Amino acid sequence: MKKQLLIVLTIALCAGAAIAAQRDVAITIYNSNLGLVKDVRGLTLQKGLNVLDFDDVASQIDATSVNFRCLDDEDVAVIEQNYLYDLVSTDALLKRYLGLDIEVISQEDGRYKGKLLSSDGRNIILQDTGGQVMMVSLDKVIDYKFPSLPEGLILKPTLRWQIDSPVAGDKKCEVSYLTSGINWQSDYVAVVSADDSNLDIAGWVTITNNSGTGYENAKLKLVAGDIHRVSMPVAVEDRILSSMAKGARTPQFGEEAFFEYHLYTLNRPATVGDKEIKQLSLFPTTRAKAKKVYIFDAQQQYYYRSRDSKAKIQVNLEFENSEKAGLGMPLPKGKIRVYKEDSQKALQFVGEDMIDHTPKDEKVRVYLGDAFDITGTRSTINIEDLGGDKSRETNEISLKNHKQGDIVVTVVEHPKGWREWAIVKNSHEYRKIDNSKIEFDIPVKADGEGMLTYTIQYY
Repeated sequence: MKKQLLIVLTIALCAGAAIAAQRDVAITIYNSNLGLVKDVRGLTLQKGLNVLDFDDVASQIDATSVNFRCLDDEDVAVIEQNYLYDLVSTDALLKRYLGLDIEVISQEDGRYKGKLLSSDGRNIILQDTGGQVMMVSLDKVIDYKFPSLPEGLILKPTLRWQIDSPVAGDKKCEVSYLTSGINWQSDYVAVVSADDSNLDIAGWVTITNNSGTGYENAKLKLVAGDIHRVSMPVAVEDRILSSMAKGARTPQFGEEAFFEYHLYTLNRPATVGDKEIKQLSLFPTTRAKAKKVYIFDAQQQYYYRSRDSKAKIQVNLEFENSEKAGLGMPLPKGKIRVYKEDSQKALQFVGEDMIDHTPKDEKVRVYLGDAFDITGTRSTINIEDLGGDKSRETNEISLKNHKQGDIVVTVVEHPKGWREWAIVKNSHEYRKIDNSKIEFDIPVKADGEGMLTYTIQYY
C-alpha cells in the first residue's frame, strides 16, 4: 500500500511583505536545455526592511542568475537573497526527527509511538516511554505522524529576500532567472510525392519541461542557435511525433533575427506544465520542390580501405529553403521524418534524418537510407611515385543501375586536402567543393553501368 504522510503543523507567514495574486509570466526557451523565466508579480511592501518568500520557482533554477527589479520604483532593492530547496519529504522529515517523538502506523492499523532512534531505509527503530525498543519494517509502514514541520523545510523551492523599500505601497516587480530542465526541439513531418519531385512538409515544436514548475498562460519565445555555455548542455531524450496530424492552418509563430540567432514568438499565451511534453505547430503544411539525389562516397564509408571498395549508394532528398521553392523561413535544427504513399494510397515511412539550423535560401539534404538496386565499387588502379613529394593516382568508380529508369549518381571523392593537387585527366566534369572534396555527376542508364575514371597528381 502506498505510504501517506500526515503532518500536523502551523505555518507562520513571513511578515513585512505580501505577494498579490496578479502574475505575468514569460519564458524564453533555448534548444540547449536552458530557459529564461521572467515572472512579474504585484508586491505589497512596508517602508524599510521587508522579508519576502517568492515561491513557484523552478527547482532547477540557477540561483546565481536571479535578477530582481521593481518596475515602478527603482529605489526598491534586494539586500540579501537565499534560495531554499530543502523540500518536505519522508526522508527529510525522518532525518530531522532523529531523537524526537513520532508516530508510525503500519498495516492492519498497528500504531507505534516513541522516540525515533534510527531510519536506515529498511527499518524504523523507536523507543517508547517505558524504554522498550521497537523495529518496524518500512515495507509495512503506511502512515507517519509528525507533530510539526521542522524549521528549514519548505513545501516548494523558494527565493527568500530581504528587500529595502523607501516607501510603503503596492509595487510591480519582475524576477528573472535561468533554469535548466527545459528544452525544445524541432520536428518536421514530410510526405514526398509519387514522382519524388515535391515535398509536403510541416514543422512542429516539441517542448519538454522538467524544470520543476509549470508556466501558466505564459508568453512563449524560442531561440534557435548555438549559444555558448560554460558547462556542457545535457542531452535530451529523443521524442517522436505520435501521428501525421496536420498543423495549424496559419503560422502560430512570428520569426525574427536576434543577435546571431533566430527568435520564434508564439502569437498567443501557452501553458507549459511541469513534467509535460507539449507540441505546437511551427508552420502549416507547405509544398516545396524536391529532388532525389543518389550519392556514392566510398572514401567516407571506408576510411581505412583497400584498393577495391564496394560501398552503399546513399539516397537523399534535397530541397531549397527559399520562398521560390515553397519555404523561405529559417529552419531550426531538428529531426525530419519522410513518408510516401504506396500503390494503395497508404502512407509508408521511408526514412529520417537530422537537419542543422538552416538559413533561408540554403539547400537542405536529407539522408533517408541506402539504395537497394544500385551498386558502386571504387578501385585505385594505378599509383606512380614521381620523386620527392610528388605522386600520381588513378581511380576508377563503377556504378551499376538495376532500376527501370535512368538515374544520375553524384560521386564524392576526397583528395588529400593537406597537399597541393590537380586533376590531370578525367572522364567526366567535376566540381571542387573545397580542397578535400570534389563531386562528379555520373549518368547511369536503366539496367546499365556507368564508369568514372580520373587521375589526380599531388605536388
